[in-house]
Amino acid sequence: MNEFPGAPSGPRTGPRLRVLAAMSGGVDSAVAAARAVEAGHEVTGVHLALSANPQSFRTGARGCCTIEDSRDARRAADVIGIPFYVWDLAERFRQDVVEDFIAEYRAGRTPNPCLRCNEKIKFAALLDKALALGFDAVCTGHYATVVTTPDGGRELHRATDLAKDQSYVLGVLDERQLAHALFPLGDTRTTKDEIRAEAERRGLAVAKKPDSHDICFIADGDTQGFLAGHLGSAEGDILDEDGRRVGTHQGAHGFTIGQRKGLRIGHPAADGKPRYVLDISPVENTVTVGPAEALDIRALTAIRPRWCGAAPSGPGSYTAQLRAHGGETPVTAEPDGDELRVSFAEPVRGVAPGQAIVLYDGARVVGSATIAATERSVAQVTPVAPVTSAGG
Repeated sequence: MNEFPGAPSGPRTGPRLRVLAAMSGGVDSAVAAARAVEAGHEVTGVHLALSANPQSFRTGARGCCTIEDSRDARRAADVIGIPFYVWDLAERFRQDVVEDFIAEYRAGRTPNPCLRCNEKIKFAALLDKALALGFDAVCTGHYATVVTTPDGGRELHRATDLAKDQSYVLGVLDERQLAHALFPLGDTRTTKDEIRAEAERRGLAVAKKPDSHDICFIADGDTQGFLAGHLGSAEGDILDEDGRRVGTHQGAHGFTIGQRKGLRIGHPAADGKPRYVLDISPVENTVTVGPAEALDIRALTAIRPRWCGAAPSGPGSYTAQLRAHGGETPVTAEPDGDELRVSFAEPVRGVAPGQAIVLYDGARVVGSATIAATERSVAQVTPVAPVTSAGG
């Protein structure tokens, strides 16, 4: 007897899959679940409770995982006509995503919690539990595509509509995880308004619900306030490139590489041009600022590479994406044990340790890694706190 009442029963035949649809309470995941049903799959909806103390209502379009979201997901599942459950993964999310986020900022790095959530929660904790219960795949509302190769392997590709592509935050998925992933929205060239119109046609009340933005566990959008609450405040110096004190701050964790606003420097630079954050030293609690051209990066070293298929056997030419909504830039990349060494064809700016670099071969996602150190065009290697494998 199956211990989980929502798990499928009976033998599976033909292309019909047993699908667990992760339903956040938003429009994309609801339409994705509906399309999975329409494709003939046996679908069960599940909402992930990721907060130990969920709020009743979100703040405008910020945050997610609220009581309101779980109710919206349940209502959508009822309309679609599929079983629905809520799974409590709050403790796992706290350990693998929230605490990792805080630890990275404490070390002077800039993490991407969405990648960590996809890696550790949606396609690790959730997928592993789904497979153990007899499901074949996890379905989400991400805009990306999974392509089956002639030899039966799986590849992750960009969404057909590049304007909505979310493959960057999925670049942590390996081939095994891709073999059990469904992204029903990825191969559709439609605008978000058309997705909302489809939801309305299907009778889904979330059709007009605003998208969530920013970091889901910081519902008010005040990242600096969140970090200050966990890491505290400690006055430190803002230095120029020559080590001269040009201002003070209340915590190095409140800054990111490439930041221009909010520096509160007492006097202008000698050349009168804006200054940007060049380096963050959590040990000395200092922030170093300088001109925009000092942000130019010509190479980097990344760690913890994760390959969406077989790892490259040597150096290769690719394009790289350095942030979720950034463009691509040509690179040469070579795996070196547990590291990835990347050289840029042209200097790039605003690259911070802790960020993810995702490599592409055309539309195919080759893999991703976490940036550990950068090499500037006009200086030596940027000093950064050592990146450990904690939580990785």
